[in-house]
Amino acid sequence: MKAMHVCLLLSLALAASNLDAQFAPGNPLAGLEQLKHFETRRASSSDPNWRNGNDDSRPVAPGGTLTVAELHGPGVITHIWCTIAHDAPFYSRLMTLRIYWDGEEHPSVECPLGDFFGIGHGVDQSFTSLPIRVTSDGRARNCYWPMPFRKSARITVTNESGQRCHAFYYYIDWQKHPSLPRGTAYFHAMYRQEYPCVMGRNYLIADLQGRGHYVGTIQSVYLVSPGWYGEGDDFFFIDGATEPQLRGTGTEDYFCNGWGFEQQSGPFYGTPLWEGYDTGDRGTAYRFHIPDPVVFQKSLRVEIEHKGSQSFPDGTTSGFIERDDLMSSVALWYQTEPHKPWPALPAGPERLPFRDVTLLKGWQAVATARHSDAPVEVQAVGGVPDGKQLWFKPTDDQGWVEVVFNAKKDQTGELSLQMLHSWDYGAYRVKLDGREVATLDLHNADITPTPHRLGQRKLAAGGHTLRFECIGKAKDSKGYFLGFGALTARVPVYSRDPSVDLRTLQKK
Repeated sequence: MKAMHVCLLLSLALAASNLDAQFAPGNPLAGLEQLKHFETRRASSSDPNWRNGNDDSRPVAPGGTLTVAELHGPGVITHIWCTIAHDAPFYSRLMTLRIYWDGEEHPSVECPLGDFFGIGHGVDQSFTSLPIRVTSDGRARNCYWPMPFRKSARITVTNESGQRCHAFYYYIDWQKHPSLPRGTAYFHAMYRQEYPCVMGRNYLIADLQGRGHYVGTIQSVYLVSPGWYGEGDDFFFIDGATEPQLRGTGTEDYFCNGWGFEQQSGPFYGTPLWEGYDTGDRGTAYRFHIPDPVVFQKSLRVEIEHKGSQSFPDGTTSGFIERDDLMSSVALWYQTEPHKPWPALPAGPERLPFRDVTLLKGWQAVATARHSDAPVEVQAVGGVPDGKQLWFKPTDDQGWVEVVFNAKKDQTGELSLQMLHSWDYGAYRVKLDGREVATLDLHNADITPTPHRLGQRKLAAGGHTLRFECIGKAKDSKGYFLGFGALTARVPVYSRDPSVDLRTLQKK
């Protein structure tokens, strides 16, 4: 499978880089022996003092915009690579990529950087497809969509987070051509979201005017309630048709899978992010219409239903009902004419389907913590909030420590513990208000900050107690220590009380 992916990636790159070549069917290397008629160019973040320096990245201040490239054509962008050092959680959802062709006022590519490279929700996740490959645990992003332009191309990246992007590294590999063939179309990528999906109408992926062909969909979802979100059919209305000429049979079917989703990826389709079927779980799926582009002469409208299964408060269930999940998407297409104006892109923080609320920082609880005879102290350590943690140092498996935190209001969200794992750390039972919520083995050969999900929890306003009880240690561990960084709650921007019957929200 890996060898096939390499051949397919090479085939796409060669097809993009050799506009006048005639490829032998089935041979991705055909045409390599033919002399090319373009100039090979690159824009990169290389140190201007490249002879002696190694400052090969660019910072981007909060709210700042970096001009990545200004190219003069005719030309074709054949490869974009970037990697980023950024402290903001979910930074790739908070950074916006824009590409302008031939001096246009409104960009033809406008979407969160991570979503453009195939992963939503600001998650760093590796996967391999034909036009996009992401590696280095999701931190090295590559795009091979061919992007021609006649006069100019301008590429910018905007940091819409509240934290500084320390380093943005990039390559823009392109070719300067004497001319482009007639009929060459411009690449487009447009982001949309609905938080939540609007009852009574399908989710709109794209509404296009002009002549071109549609080449891909990237869809992300955040589940508002348990169940399967993907019974919805896809519909393509071509050139003003009142009924869809292309009609689907289910969301996982459109994304070329079957019987639900699992995490996987391939040349033309995949689900590179899939956490499951519970409230708060996230997923991203892609379908690239490379062998089967959807051609339109005047217009194209792409919709998908947001329907699936749901359990109701009265104990009954439905396998096909509108759901109010949080959905976002990127539409990918080529067209010849300038595109019609798009709706305004939501601001960076508004693109996150949830907010992370810090309920307690471990180091701040040291002074008031109750514990066994073992010492508790503040320790400076990287990878946790404020660079400090609560450090508990028992010498046996009888140690315990508990801390109190306050919830300012009633809230339901996914709780997460930010813990440290290390070579001399133990195993612990975790209790919240006296109820066991997790068992953690904190041993690791390396010092590793690690999040632990505690699932969806409803917290009433007021005080709560978090308790850690040592239950032993791994065989290879040298001690029973514990390092507690923070307790956070991931609260969706929209949630529905489980006692509310979803049927009452349906619109006829």
